[in-house]
Amino acid sequence: ANPGELKLISDSDKKTDRVDAKQLARMVRLGSIPESYVPTDEVRQARALVRGRQKLVENRTEYANKIHGLLSDHGITREVKPLSVKGREFLAELSLPAPWDALLESYLELIQVLTEQIESLEAEIEERAGSLKETQLLMTIPGVSYFTALTIYAELGEINRFDRAKEVVSYVGLNPIIRESGDSRFEGSISKRGSGRVRWLLVQASYSAVHTCEDEYLSRFYNRLARKKNSKTAIVATARKLLVSMYHMLDREEVYDPPGVST
Repeated sequence: ANPGELKLISDSDKKTDRVDAKQLARMVRLGSIPESYVPTDEVRQARALVRGRQKLVENRTEYANKIHGLLSDHGITREVKPLSVKGREFLAELSLPAPWDALLESYLELIQVLTEQIESLEAEIEERAGSLKETQLLMTIPGVSYFTALTIYAELGEINRFDRAKEVVSYVGLNPIIRESGDSRFEGSISKRGSGRVRWLLVQASYSAVHTCEDEYLSRFYNRLARKKNSKTAIVATARKLLVSMYHMLDREEVYDPPGVST
């Protein structure tokens, strides 16, 4: 059995020892202790692509930050973006004393190499997303790019390993934490278990669907909740609703067709 799966896949999002014990006992009784998930070759390949790209982006950001450190050490307070065309032009003309000039040149060269590698992987990610039925379905959602679609597919794996939408929400960490004390029950912030990258992409896709693509279904849900609570709570809840829609789409092999939307 996979200890992580016991925590992530189980329905229980209530943070009490009593509930946890009951949940585990139920799983043992029903013989439903989850086995370690073994992804298919397609899922493993997708994971390698999106995680590889993310690592390259992190490396590039690291060198950009090193450049900011060099500039700060030499009293250059101008805001410079090493990844932008204007920023690179400014840095190319900058004259620093040795050996920092050589360091700056090396960092810029490494950023250029990493950028080319990132672009190469992004082209492959786009091609892969266009060839899989799961990602093709996800890309019918307004605001969901090929990169978001492939990342969701890669990190979730085969959708049939989840019995219901609630399990996917818990797996990604968008489920609210429930705390009980006596007869009182409190719903707190989300658990943030699972992939933070997936949560971030879902929030960004939800923001795009609501504010840019004007998705009627998600916009109506977001606006209603934002009036009652606040925009941050509303967009996280919208991301959760978007994930639930994704689950049903993949489970039923259907394109995005939200309920109650005029056509």
